[in-house]
Amino acid sequence: MESLELAKQAIKGDDAAFLATMRLYKNDLYRTAFAFLKNEHDAVEAVQEVTVRAYQKIHTLKEPAYTKTWLIRIMMNYCQDQKEKSKRFTTNDKLREIAIMDDTRFLELNEAMASLSKKDQQLITLKYLQNTKIKEIAVLENIPEGTVKSRLHKALQSLRTFWSKGGEDADV
Repeated sequence: MESLELAKQAIKGDDAAFLATMRLYKNDLYRTAFAFLKNEHDAVEAVQEVTVRAYQKIHTLKEPAYTKTWLIRIMMNYCQDQKEKSKRFTTNDKLREIAIMDDTRFLELNEAMASLSKKDQQLITLKYLQNTKIKEIAVLENIPEGTVKSRLHKALQSLRTFWSKGGEDADV
């Protein structure tokens, strides 16, 4: 059965079709979670949580053709929530430990990414880490394709500015 048909059946309450749909997209969900959470265990846990959330809300999916997009959006929201929660528990000592253990370039990239708005971080992650097409990003973000392109361009300019100024006083 093709993915569109599976999604239609899942929306109608067919549990087997829902599980088959989730199997189709589990790798995409995992890659998205890993890109955001940067931890294998957390990414696996995220896929499990998103599966539960999707099961509870599958009846709200209006357009079966966008099932993958809908699932990715749920994953992105979940990951953002997790990142916000983890920020509350991170102490300065923990940050120092991470800085010592991690590669300098990785830290610089994280610092540069942190200088961007949440929306720009999501766009950069989707486009360059997940290789998501502009059209799919537009659907995910519910914005025109041209807006995706211009935001990506501005975000990349901000990253370049950040890097060229060494992370200090960058106009972001």
